[in-house]
Amino acid sequence: MIVDLFAGPRGWSEGLRLLGLADIGLELDTAACRTAHAAGHVTIQCDVTQYPTAPFRGRVKGKISSPVCTPFSAAGKQDGITDLPLVHQAVHDLAHGRDTRDGIKGACQDAESVLAAEPMRWLYDLRPEWVCMEQVPGVLPLWRQYAGILRGWGYSTWTGVLNAADYGVPQTRRRAILIASRACPVSAPEPTHTENPADGLFGQRLQPWVTMADALGLPPAVVVNTRGERPKNRRGRAAGGNEFSADGPCQALTGRARSWKLRSGQGWKLPTGEVDRYERALGEPSFTITGSAISCKWVGDGIEERNLALEEAAVLQSFRANRLWHGTRTAQFRQVGNAVPPLLAAHVVSVATGIPVRQAEEVAA
Repeated sequence: MIVDLFAGPRGWSEGLRLLGLADIGLELDTAACRTAHAAGHVTIQCDVTQYPTAPFRGRVKGKISSPVCTPFSAAGKQDGITDLPLVHQAVHDLAHGRDTRDGIKGACQDAESVLAAEPMRWLYDLRPEWVCMEQVPGVLPLWRQYAGILRGWGYSTWTGVLNAADYGVPQTRRRAILIASRACPVSAPEPTHTENPADGLFGQRLQPWVTMADALGLPPAVVVNTRGERPKNRRGRAAGGNEFSADGPCQALTGRARSWKLRSGQGWKLPTGEVDRYERALGEPSFTITGSAISCKWVGDGIEERNLALEEAAVLQSFRANRLWHGTRTAQFRQVGNAVPPLLAAHVVSVATGIPVRQAEEVAA
C-alpha cells in the first residue's frame, strides 16, 4: 500500500500511474476529493492530523506527503518561515514518540505551519520502505531534518530543490524534495530536459525545456501577464503585472493563474484556421482545450487578449487536458496550482522505487 497525505487533486497519484502504481489519498477539501474520485483515485476524506495510523500498520510500503504550503510560500506572508524553529521542535518530538503538536500549533504565527511536521507522526508509526515529500523551497531545512532522522533509522536519503522544467514539465516550478528508501540507495532524479541542451561525453543530449507555447499550441510571441504580485505605483495602486514570454516554460502556477492574460499580435486561430480580431467565443483553439469556451477580445494596436483556461493550466502542470475538475472556478484553479506536477512526481518516485518512468503517451494509449 502507498499512502498519500494531503493528497489534494492527486498530482502524486497521476505520477504513480506513470510507474504502474496506485495509492490511497487522505484529503480534507471536498472539491479536491471529488476531483480525485472522478479520476479513479481511492480517497479518504478526513483531517490528516486526526486520522489514526493504526489501520495502516504493517501494510504500507510507500508514503508520500505534500503538506499545506501556504505558510511558507513566497506568494503569501511566509509566517511559516518564522515558525520553522517550532516546526523543527514538533518534528523532533514526534520522531521520539512525543506528540506536542497542539501546544506548538498554538505558539505558531500561522496555525497551518505545524502541518509540515505531520508526516513524522506517520513515519514514526509506520516505517514504510520508501518516502517521498514535496514542498516550496523554503521548507528545505525541515526536509534536511527529516532526512537526518531517517538516516538514523536506516534509510538512504536525498534532499534538494528540483526544477520541474528539467523533467519535461512546461513550467519553471522549483520544489524542495525529500527522497528516502530502505531498499535501495537514492540520489537526485536524472534530468530529462535542460535550458541549454549540449552533447554529453558519450553523445547523450538532454531535450530542451518544453515551452508553454509548445505545450498549448500557442502562436509565437505570446506574452503572458500574470496580474499577480503587481508592483505598486507612486500612488500605492497596483498597476499592470509580471510578464513573461510563452516561448519558454511558464512561471510557477498558483491559484492566481485564473487571472493570467495571454496577449498575441497574431490573433487566435479557430480550428478551421480562421482568425478574428474582435470579441467572440472560441471553441477549441488547440488540441489541449476541451469542452471550454474562451473569451477573447481585441485590446488595440493589433493585440488580442484572453484568459488562461483551466484546461491549459492543467496541461502546464502536466495533467491530462481532459481531466475533470470539481468545485468553483477559483477552487479548480487552486487545485491545479497547488498540485505536484505528475511528471515531476513520477521521476521522484522512480528513484525511491527503482521503477522506470513510463511515457505518458504509452499510459494514455
